[in-house]
Amino acid sequence: MKNLYIQLSQFHEHIIDADRIPVIIAAIFITIVVGMVSGPLRGNANPFFWQFYELLFGTIGDRLYNTRRSRSDLAFRGLIITVFALFFAFMLGRIFSRLTHGLGGYGTALEIILLSLSITSGAVWFILLRLYFVLDKDGSAKGGFYGISRSTRVNLIGLDDYGITRVAMGYVAYSFDKGLVAPCFWYLLGGLPVLFIYTVLAFLAWRFGKCGFSKGFGSVPLALEKLMGYVPSLLSGFLFMAAAAVTPTASLRKSLLMWWDIMNKAPYEQGGITLCSIAWPLNISLGGPVVDISGSAINNKWIGSDNASAKIDYKHLRRGIYINVIAHLLFLASLGSVYIYAGKFFNF
Repeated sequence: MKNLYIQLSQFHEHIIDADRIPVIIAAIFITIVVGMVSGPLRGNANPFFWQFYELLFGTIGDRLYNTRRSRSDLAFRGLIITVFALFFAFMLGRIFSRLTHGLGGYGTALEIILLSLSITSGAVWFILLRLYFVLDKDGSAKGGFYGISRSTRVNLIGLDDYGITRVAMGYVAYSFDKGLVAPCFWYLLGGLPVLFIYTVLAFLAWRFGKCGFSKGFGSVPLALEKLMGYVPSLLSGFLFMAAAAVTPTASLRKSLLMWWDIMNKAPYEQGGITLCSIAWPLNISLGGPVVDISGSAINNKWIGSDNASAKIDYKHLRRGIYINVIAHLLFLASLGSVYIYAGKFFNF
């Protein structure tokens, strides 16, 4: 039995570096506090590095993304920008990795800062709460959805309050999955170089993927992001399901049934299991056709159980924020448990 425990411990150490867990926990707390105090940068609640990459590759990508070209030509152009962005991100990660190793104790502080710039949390709560308070006070979303529009790249001007709230609820799931769990997961497994690789893929999928309706240009980054993001998305969905279990009026039974439903699940590009994990327990319908800020039509699938309602208001948004916050706490608790299991807690 002792030998089995030793083997399991060695296997665990080969899979992850538990010394990175305190870095993740510290980065999450920093992101929560700074995001809630300062709000999103220029209205965009996504990770800082997504916005950094947008400055580098956004304009170039828009020029390459010529809808008059054939699908194969657009896919090739998307491949070019993806390869270039991946090379840049990998080299940036390698440089920072060597720098942190050379700085000794200060290197850990630098890693915390770099990870906090690669994830998001508090800024998401900021824009969601702003929309919630506007809906609660004025009974209308007008004047409170700028941050949601910037962060999701969805044109919300033509949508009614229900439509705006549906987009916000979708962002509750999307930001937790792609902006927090997945980057932390890959940092835990591969350190800074792998973190930077995933971060740039997540950016490309957000910027050019258009939920799978990119006419080929976003096909490559979407496929690569799905390859890296599928397992973290399952973890995000499980955390949302667990959070729904303690959310008022949420149905745990529907959360469990959601995992076996086939017809009403969201495609991965639209949010996948994480989006379903907030729609089903709250008995709401999310998704539906929208137009992004560049004018492209995105024919998202309607997501939810058979009797779900698409008329969601600020009360549903409040429950969605609650699920997101509880999922954060559960994620932190999970990280702490892994750290204790690794024996680092007792050697502190």
